[in-house]
Amino acid sequence: MIEVEHLWKIYGDFVAVKDISFQVKQGEITGFLGPNGAGKTTTMRVLTGFMPASRGKVKVAGFDLTKDSMAVRRSIGYLPEQPPLYLDMNVEEYLIFVARIKGLDKKKARESAERVIETCGLTEMRRRLIGKLSRGYRQRTGLAQALIHDPPVLILDEPTVGLDPRQISEIRNLIHNLAGGHTVILSTHVLSEVTLICQRVIIINRGEIRADDSLENLTRDGDLERQFLRIIGDAEREHAEEPGHGAAGEARP
Repeated sequence: MIEVEHLWKIYGDFVAVKDISFQVKQGEITGFLGPNGAGKTTTMRVLTGFMPASRGKVKVAGFDLTKDSMAVRRSIGYLPEQPPLYLDMNVEEYLIFVARIKGLDKKKARESAERVIETCGLTEMRRRLIGKLSRGYRQRTGLAQALIHDPPVLILDEPTVGLDPRQISEIRNLIHNLAGGHTVILSTHVLSEVTLICQRVIIINRGEIRADDSLENLTRDGDLERQFLRIIGDAEREHAEEPGHGAAGEARP
């Protein structure tokens, strides 16, 4: 469903993403992990067509991002860390508005809004201004806009950041219930979320993939937190031993 081959993203002399390749199967929920500045958000922005790659190939739902970017965008529902919400609209009219932008006709837009309002637990908030919602309900609304056109692929960047434990649990359950019907890439710093809802884990550090395996295999010799810290620690030690100490010294592909 998602194929990434030898992807690079370079800003001047800084290599944000370095020659990464991975695949995500249909219906799979994959955790995309790494410390701050690892390249997670940059990778997600490239996958969604928000920014171009410097080099490499991306295919989503069979469509090549370079050759048919609009088809790729139609195949993806994207929830960035800061959801793209209009605070002066109520939940229902906002979701209908987003559906219309995504090409649905009036009837289908209303039907889709009804569907995601129910799926995301927004029934009681449908007439409320988004600016008056709690952080948890704003995240639900952000997830609803990602689902509004029923895309086969969901890319979720830190969907529970800033939420309290109850809100985290609610959003986690929503994502878990999407398994099978959608292919999901989930970026998060909360390792317990990955343990509870992901079948597979990709760990990235300094723009390079350091691990890509099933959760079961990755945690065979210890819990996810221990393995994550070990993998990142190994990467940092290797980086410290490199001449020039870092991505700024990397040659361009």
